[in-house]
Amino acid sequence: MSKSERAIAANGLFKRFKTGRTHIEVLKRVDFDALHGDVTMVMGPSGSGKSTLVAALSGLLKPDEGQVTSLSQEIWKLSAGKRDRFRLDHCGFIFQGFNLFPALTALQQVEIILKYQGYSKTEARRKAADALTEVGLEMRMNQRPSELSGGEKQRVAIARALAKDPRLLFADEPTSALDGENGQVVIKLLQRAAKQHGAAVICVTHDPRLEIYADRIIHLEDGRILDDRRTRPAEPAKSTPQPELVGA
Repeated sequence: MSKSERAIAANGLFKRFKTGRTHIEVLKRVDFDALHGDVTMVMGPSGSGKSTLVAALSGLLKPDEGQVTSLSQEIWKLSAGKRDRFRLDHCGFIFQGFNLFPALTALQQVEIILKYQGYSKTEARRKAADALTEVGLEMRMNQRPSELSGGEKQRVAIARALAKDPRLLFADEPTSALDGENGQVVIKLLQRAAKQHGAAVICVTHDPRLEIYADRIIHLEDGRILDDRRTRPAEPAKSTPQPELVGA
């Protein structure tokens, strides 16, 4: 994988929802792209279309118009089964609600997704342990969600996403349920996913404190991009082997 290569590109995304007898246009022919090795932050007020944009980019919500080319595949031309497989193999997801299974330990939360990918039980456990070590939870692997703090739960969710070595990492308001200190830990881990693992990280947030961690900031309002700026130059493209997760 080469950094500064385009990981995803969307053209003319349009989406509207029916509310009673009226239609609300949530995305108004949005063009978007993101690079490997970048943290791209999509910012804007509630109702601006941020989450709808990420859902369309990640193959979760079909736009009414437009196309999304992700890792050289037009994902909305794939069958539903192939889109599911694409997300399983190439995408990581981190949400504000953590989405953890109450009965499973931190280690099992990460293992289960690796087993779905086809890893053996032994390999899944090794990769899960490595991912949890990377996010600083090596001493909490056998705890269940009820025994973890909010920040620790979000780190489990990040470990679950990183364990797959995703080329695309989508985060929707990943710090909104956390205090400032834990929020900084989380965004630094997302930054590491981009810089050390070469993922294209697309983070939806309305938290202006996170701007300093972004390579690029896109402001969305009323379904349109109002501003798109880089905060630091893109790194020169170069071929680099995708690293495995190792304990940090």
